[in-house]
Amino acid sequence: MNPSFYQLIFNKQQQTEDVPPNSVITGWALELVRLLYPELSKQFFSSALQFEAAFEGLKDRLVNILESTNGCQDCDNKAKAKTFFGQLPEIYRLLNADITAINEGDPAAKSEFEVIRTYPGFFALCFYRIAHALLLLDIPLLPRILTEYAHSQTGIDIHPGAEIGEYMYIDHGTGTVIGETCRIGNHVKLYQGVTLGALSVDKTMSDIKRHPTVEDHVIIYSGATILGGDTTIGHHSIIGGNVWLTKSVQPYSVVYHKAEIEITERKLST
Repeated sequence: MNPSFYQLIFNKQQQTEDVPPNSVITGWALELVRLLYPELSKQFFSSALQFEAAFEGLKDRLVNILESTNGCQDCDNKAKAKTFFGQLPEIYRLLNADITAINEGDPAAKSEFEVIRTYPGFFALCFYRIAHALLLLDIPLLPRILTEYAHSQTGIDIHPGAEIGEYMYIDHGTGTVIGETCRIGNHVKLYQGVTLGALSVDKTMSDIKRHPTVEDHVIIYSGATILGGDTTIGHHSIIGGNVWLTKSVQPYSVVYHKAEIEITERKLST
């Protein structure tokens, strides 16, 4: 093999040697979630001051990660980390609203403790809300690493650029896709296999709205595919399973896929 090939790989190594592995970045986020929700952790703190110290430690670790990954010599990473941690009370409030939505919306949920410990939709939303806050601070790479980790763990693919309101409920969730420019309102419920995607994947469309808008109090059942940046699902609408939509629907609409199912008597051979 041509020696220049090995040189090429070596040069790439030199360019990325300071970037921590994804496991370090996702490990930081996991510790943050476990601090926010002690239900997920075995670690015991004897005072609020110890919690404060633990959060400060995570803030310092975020600064170190940012200095290794953002490739910007002039960026004030300490200020960005401080801003992010200043937003934690609001992130926590949004996540608590998500817990309430799941617990009150799912008859199978027995408690908020169960939601926190077992529901993949909540886990995916934890990572999404952290990643979205980081993205809004113009922090590169980390948001995608975090949401792709949650995707690998839950099967729920939420781009950190999506805008998701309060009381979000993702039921089951496997195969759910929420695209980068989606706008989702409050009290929205999605089932498994829902795709909120783009009509086109042309690279030239990267800076325009490509994904749907879902207004407040909408329910979208499993397998529904809704595409396009001009597509809006009006508030209080219900979208049935396996529906394919590329145009807007008015508020209070019920949209369903009509399938013909024939049942005949089974004939057994004698």
